[in-house]
Amino acid sequence: MTAWTTAPEPSGSPVALDLWRTYYTELSDRYYLLHEGRRTDPTELERGIAEDSGPPLVPPTGLLLVGWYDGTPGGTAGIRMADATTAELTRVFIREGLRGKGGSTVLLTAVENAARALGARRMILDTRHDLVEARALYARHGYEETERHNHSQYAEHWFRKELLKTT
Repeated sequence: MTAWTTAPEPSGSPVALDLWRTYYTELSDRYYLLHEGRRTDPTELERGIAEDSGPPLVPPTGLLLVGWYDGTPGGTAGIRMADATTAELTRVFIREGLRGKGGSTVLLTAVENAARALGARRMILDTRHDLVEARALYARHGYEETERHNHSQYAEHWFRKELLKTT
């Protein structure tokens, strides 16, 4: 059985940018197919990717982890510190052909440990209603749906998890 590994990755690296493009394309297409019955226009997609890079996921206020499966970059999970004790989980993604192979658990565990190392005592995140797989994943890993913590136009569900210290 092939094992997943994780490693920090600069958010502007070719590996990170390729995963970001794949993630963003899937989310954008899914949104437009649901709401407008179409895929994302390529020009619109490029503009969205360029505009939605978000705050840098770099220490000491953030981190991007890449999950590697059999030497192939297979997914990401990022955090950015919202305040001194709260980390926001973002860019959780596993490539389609690698889903169901345990990568999300490995990435979530690694990113929660990284958040603790940055001083976080809790993790928050938001997601859309149509991303039912993501909501189920977070619930399986102890995230509880909670009140709104931002005003993102695409956020429809908000989650929180207290990060217990590990020994």
